[in-house]
Amino acid sequence: MELSVQSLQEKYTSKEISTVDCIKDVFQTIRDKDSHLKAFLALNEAASLKEAERIDQKRAKGQSLGKLAGVPIAIKDNLMTIGMPTTCSSKILEGYMSPYNATVVEKLKAEDAIIIGKTNLDEFAMGSSTENSAFGASRNPWDITRAPGGSSGGSAVAVAGDEVVLGLGSDTGGSIRQPASFCGVVGMKPTYGRVSRYGLVAFASSLDQIGPFSKNVRDAALLLEVISGKDPMDATSVDKEPPLYTNAIEKGVKGVKIGVPKEYFIEGVDPEVKKSIKDTIDVYEKLGAHMSEITLPHTEYCIAVYYIIATAEASSNLARYDGVEYGYRASGKLGLKDMYKETRGQGFGPEVKRRILLGTYALSSGYYDAYYLKAQKARTLIKQDFDKAFEAVDLVLTPTSPTTAFRLGEKTDDPLNMYLSDVFTISANLAGLPGISLPCGFDKSGLPVGLQLLGRAFEESAVLEAAHAYEQATDHHKQKPKFETESSA
Repeated sequence: MELSVQSLQEKYTSKEISTVDCIKDVFQTIRDKDSHLKAFLALNEAASLKEAERIDQKRAKGQSLGKLAGVPIAIKDNLMTIGMPTTCSSKILEGYMSPYNATVVEKLKAEDAIIIGKTNLDEFAMGSSTENSAFGASRNPWDITRAPGGSSGGSAVAVAGDEVVLGLGSDTGGSIRQPASFCGVVGMKPTYGRVSRYGLVAFASSLDQIGPFSKNVRDAALLLEVISGKDPMDATSVDKEPPLYTNAIEKGVKGVKIGVPKEYFIEGVDPEVKKSIKDTIDVYEKLGAHMSEITLPHTEYCIAVYYIIATAEASSNLARYDGVEYGYRASGKLGLKDMYKETRGQGFGPEVKRRILLGTYALSSGYYDAYYLKAQKARTLIKQDFDKAFEAVDLVLTPTSPTTAFRLGEKTDDPLNMYLSDVFTISANLAGLPGISLPCGFDKSGLPVGLQLLGRAFEESAVLEAAHAYEQATDHHKQKPKFETESSA
């Protein structure tokens, strides 16, 4: 399904294609491709076709339709969905069926989107490559020997591989933007509180945020429009009416002040990534933006701060998985304490265990002040860096990731090296800011390079405007992976 939302809906309106035919084509594409790409963990074919029939009937009767009527979308498998498993790619939740829908799922259904299935992720969203999934790694459609990024790798792959038109992911430290960069699609993390987290399985509650994957910026704006807004079921969602993002994206960037932080061009950034970003800066200058160098002096502490706060919150959030009420339970005649130990020992993978141990240590008596409290204070300094920067500029421009997609298995034995994949995305989560990644070039191997734009809190419109202006001036988003299956070769 190479079409954008707009082009697909035009075909629906002109009766060139029916919703049923579209959804049949989507599932055929998944059958052709997904044994190679491994984007999906569960499919929703019967229910999707039934929903497609309902939408076709509404259209035939001239009844009003939602903004996403008939649009196929993939959902990351840490979002609750009735009728499909919600596993978080973990053995400890294998086969778990949610009794309710996440708020974002309800909003999609209200706008007549068709939920195709649940996508792969790093277990409990902890990872940067989707290799931590208990059900196997997803593969990058630009080169299936490469990682698609993580943790929302499955949704990025499903969109980049043209299995669906849209995807939903969650972003705790870059888990939408980094896979969007690796897979050459658009991925956006909204401001913390802009989108309800009700029904999102928690990793780190002060950092998690749900956001869109799409083939272009306009589609990202539309999907964000649909899922945003206050939710009484989520106390952290902000009572701030979201604008109609699709109405604002044509404004352009003439006169817009964009800052480029010197701390984001450190040793370890691939020279080809640097070149793509330099070329991007040239494009923005030609479009009339005012580019300047800025400083975010506490950037060097972001990784350390993130991996204290995120693991501490994960330790607390994952305490509920004990084999008592739901999910996996270790077998055998075990006492309560041994049952807890065996269930969690067998049910969690190595990376989740590592983060639980780190987080529990950081919160433990005698270490709380030295680690967790100090990290929270440093987080405030990181946010203040952005506050000061936004007094002088409207947006911040950086690479999304220091490299293009690395090979599967390349970093699995070196967790610290893997953590550095998120070095440029983590700061937005710590500061609660909106950020987007979109394609801005390719390296010599033909792998996509991602551009990241960050904005002031709740100014997603400004981020989307600047992203759209760049997209319209370039053709990187129009490039497609040359991935072929045996049946299409």
